[in-house]
This record gives sequence, structure tokens and C-alpha cells, in this order.
Amino acid sequence: EAKRVDAKRNKAKRSKRRLGQIVVVCGSMFAGKSEELIRLVRRARYAKKTVQVFKHALDDRYDTTQVATHMGVKHEAIPVRSVADLVGKLDAGAHVIAVEEAQFFDSRLVHLAEELAERGHEVILAGLDQDFRREPFGPMAAFLAIADEVVKLRAICVQCGRLASHTQRIIDGKPARWEDPVVLIGATESYEARGRACHVV
Repeated sequence: EAKRVDAKRNKAKRSKRRLGQIVVVCGSMFAGKSEELIRLVRRARYAKKTVQVFKHALDDRYDTTQVATHMGVKHEAIPVRSVADLVGKLDAGAHVIAVEEAQFFDSRLVHLAEELAERGHEVILAGLDQDFRREPFGPMAAFLAIADEVVKLRAICVQCGRLASHTQRIIDGKPARWEDPVVLIGATESYEARGRACHVV
């Protein structure tokens, strides 16, 4: 009888605890990932939730302190260079924690995301699910595995006009080689969205 009472009490405590979740927004370049992250963040703010937005400091293409889409839509963000840096700037009272360019972080962000969700936070992770070789990018495969919700976006292939799920890197007008570095910050001057049939390494 005592065990049943304790079980009921524990269940009641869990039900009162704020429910957390992990949402992953992924896809190729030019698919609208940053735009979707900004939309989700704005929706949370309309709901009167406290929100923190982080971005990896490597991504300084359009702005150093804002998430920016290729179309020029922006939202303020805190630039960080590591998971430890992010943790040091984390507001424990934030309802929603959003991270842009999640593929640039290491696996410690996977553990942090799970920990935050367990504490009742909503975690939004946006990033490239594949690198230019069409291989899983950084910790993105792990994020997809632990996500409560996955939003996979596709762009338009610049070659054939069909839906595109892959990112083509261009160097001096030619496809990048397999042995080229995985990380190269750039936009339309270095990358194109390509479909499966049009992607070349």
C-alpha cells in the first residue's frame, strides 16, 4: 500500500513539472532552417515564454550577434564558441533555448539538450544534417535520434529545379573534392542546393 501511495505522489510531482522537448530543424543550405528557427522563437515569445537564442560564433556571414536568413530576416542571438561557453551564458529561467548552426558544436551539446529537456525546457536545434559530402554533419545524427520532433526542410535544386536535400560546395566554379575541409563558412559564392541526381563530389 505504501509503495502505491509513493508511486502516486511521484506521478503527481512529474505531472506538475514543466514538460520539455527537443525540436530539430534540419535540411540543406537554402532550405529555410534559420527562417523556421526564427518563426518558432517568435511564436514562443507571442506565448509569453522567455527565450534565449544562441548561434555558433563561426557563422559570421551576415551578422555576428544575430541569426540571419539568406533573405535578410534577423533575430538577436548570443554568439558562443563552445558548449561550455553556451552553458556559461545560459539563463536557467528560460523556457525556450534555441541554437543555430548546431552542426558546429561537439557531442556535449547532445547531452546538454537532453538535460535541458528533462528539466522542462524546450530546446530548438537548427543545422545542416549533412555536410557537402552527404555525410552526417557533426552531432546532427545524434540530435535526430533524441528529438521529440524533426522538421526536415528542402530547398530547390539550382540545376534541375526539383526539391533538394543536399548541399553542393563549389570551389573556383568546380565541385569540391572529398578531401577538402568539412567546414567552410560561405553562402551563394561557395554553396548551392542540389538534388540527389545533381549533387557531385
